[in-house]
Amino acid sequence: MSGDVIYTPPEGQQLLQEKLDNWADFMHRHTEFDPLVRLAVQHYQFEAIHPFADGNGRTGRILNILFLVQHGLLDSPILYLSRYIIQNKAAYYQLLKNVTRDQDWSAWIMFILQGVEETCTWTTDKIKAIRELMEHTAQFTQENLPKIYTWELVEVLFKQPYCRIGNLVDASIAKRQTASVYLKQLCNVGILKEVKSGRENIFVHPKYIELLTGEENVWVYYAAVETAMEQSVELE
Repeated sequence: MSGDVIYTPPEGQQLLQEKLDNWADFMHRHTEFDPLVRLAVQHYQFEAIHPFADGNGRTGRILNILFLVQHGLLDSPILYLSRYIIQNKAAYYQLLKNVTRDQDWSAWIMFILQGVEETCTWTTDKIKAIRELMEHTAQFTQENLPKIYTWELVEVLFKQPYCRIGNLVDASIAKRQTASVYLKQLCNVGILKEVKSGRENIFVHPKYIELLTGEENVWVYYAAVETAMEQSVELE
């Protein structure tokens, strides 16, 4: 590291306010530009203004998603554009620098557009995989636990990657004691795993967690009930 200063953001309350006003004006009034182009430009502007002592990068990435929602390009803020930026961090900072130094807007805008495209494809595949896992979980539960199966039960398992007894009670699926039995049965067939968390136990959904946190949008079928039960006996 040479220790050279690469970029010095604006300083002083009045100057920062002027820059932020200009940034907001471009975001909301320059509708002659395509929203994705404006997304790229406003992101550079915000990062260049660097208005906070910490958290500018995270804030800027959140603003990207909110901008897309505001302009009707997303129904909900589920596009994880941060993934693309983090994976291409060196190019990201170099292209920001090139805009500042050389006004090289074309390369920067193309970088952001490519990021949106790649992230959309990856996110769509992720959502498709979650739906497929949910359908497989429903089928597997219906086949192996027909007495407790309902689609509403499966929906609860996919609202978040872990479940508590109270979640089943709140969803009017079962009363507390029965809900506990349901969750333990789901553990017995390998769908859930009971984990101690403080004073209570929670029931995590390993396959769902792996799918949500993994880079690949793939999942593995549940093992046959006999295999799952044999493994449980061996662990004991």
